[in-house]
Amino acid sequence: MIFDAARTAALELLSPPFRAVFLKTLGLTLLALVALWLGLTSLVEWLALPWLQTLLPGIPSWAGWLGGIIAAIALAFGLALLVAPVTAVIAGLFLDDVAEVVERTDYPGDPAGRPMPALRSLVLAIKFFGVVISGNIVALMLLLVPGINIAAFFIVNGYLLGREFFEFAAMRFRPEEEARALRRHHAGTVFLAGLVIAAFLAVPLLNLLTPLFAAAMMVHLHKAVSAREVARAPRR
Repeated sequence: MIFDAARTAALELLSPPFRAVFLKTLGLTLLALVALWLGLTSLVEWLALPWLQTLLPGIPSWAGWLGGIIAAIALAFGLALLVAPVTAVIAGLFLDDVAEVVERTDYPGDPAGRPMPALRSLVLAIKFFGVVISGNIVALMLLLVPGINIAAFFIVNGYLLGREFFEFAAMRFRPEEEARALRRHHAGTVFLAGLVIAAFLAVPLLNLLTPLFAAAMMVHLHKAVSAREVARAPRR
């Protein structure tokens, strides 16, 4: 069930609707990072140059500008580390688009899910950003503990990503509390699916597609889990 959902979601990433969402996400991410870089470099130049000239009165002006260039390069490297998290935030705004494509393409006979309100989508995007950042900070701290380093990354991210994306897929069809209860009932399956997403997240460049892959995969998994729940329900 899990690997079928993952395989189907991975194949769908190559389809035109998914490419359109990804290009839109990547374009907005690059615009956000460029704007942030320009703003921070201007701020560094504005603050650092007068400070250096006050601290070192004899410093030539070109040294201050050289320091600004070095700071700009350092900021560029720092922002490169934020590409995946920022992409995750922006992609979070388009998760409903991904879910709608999957539902329309693979489950045309089923009722369509309810799109999240714009504010709820924004909250989910910010929450996912927090999950990625906090999960990786915890995993980074655990890297200092011998014997569990890489396992820490997969366990922390597997749990957090599995939980968030499964509940997203479920809440398109269920109230929030019911979606959480379903996730808890199938906690083992959701966690294993989260490990697959964590493995996807661990691959450089490919990790830019993580939110889209995770959303598609969890739509398939929720459909499979729901079908199993219906099959197990006692017939009257």
